[in-house]
Amino acid sequence: MTVALKAVYTIWLRDVIRFYREKTRIVGMLGQPLLYLLIIGTGLSYSFRMPWAQGELSYLEFMYPGIIGMSVLFTSVFSAVSIVWDREFGFLREVLVAPVPRWSVAIGKALGGSTIAMLQASILILVAPFIGVKLGPAMVLKLLGMLFLIAFSLTSLGITVASRMETMEGFQMIMNFLVMPLFFLSGAMFPLRSVPPWMETLMRADPLTYGVDALRHIMYAGTPARELAVQFPLATDLAVVSGMSLIFITAGTLAFNKTE
Repeated sequence: MTVALKAVYTIWLRDVIRFYREKTRIVGMLGQPLLYLLIIGTGLSYSFRMPWAQGELSYLEFMYPGIIGMSVLFTSVFSAVSIVWDREFGFLREVLVAPVPRWSVAIGKALGGSTIAMLQASILILVAPFIGVKLGPAMVLKLLGMLFLIAFSLTSLGITVASRMETMEGFQMIMNFLVMPLFFLSGAMFPLRSVPPWMETLMRADPLTYGVDALRHIMYAGTPARELAVQFPLATDLAVVSGMSLIFITAGTLAFNKTE
């Protein structure tokens, strides 16, 4: 077990150091959420009306937690691309022949991607005062914990897919097919109450929906906006995200064990 834990730590540390050294990756991952928030969010806030919000919640405030969820989604899922990259350049082969259990490598990758996604999303939390959202220290800590849980679930999903991919092109095609529906069906851009029944069913099946809803629970706690923005009880959100984390990391570990 000591050897396995050291392997988990080593893989985690490697991914964090690689991310820190890739400055353009940091800029790119932050640029897209800010683009959605500052341009699309601001533009739509002047044309999109929410009668159900009763003037207590602006569209930009409604969209803000969803944009943070978007940052976590993109960073988490695409952090698993390093598995395909390492396979092509031979590093993965060296890891797989090392005298450590393969599940420790998968968990190390999941923790590394989760840490990166959480740190990147935490930068977006600094934008909160400009949106009109007031966050106290306790709320920030709760948000970071929730962001890590969401990121762990989504990174594990990426590992499950990447473990079965042989080329970068194949991974990118599959993930582009998954990522955008996961984002647009998460309730980040529009609430469940305003969509047709068939779309509501799809949104309820999207695990990111419950992650975004949990972020709104935490951000707007103690305000009228909370009752207007959230869709499910917080306990339901936590149960679904935790369950998805367990399912995806199990699937990712099993898929990684079959990697050759």
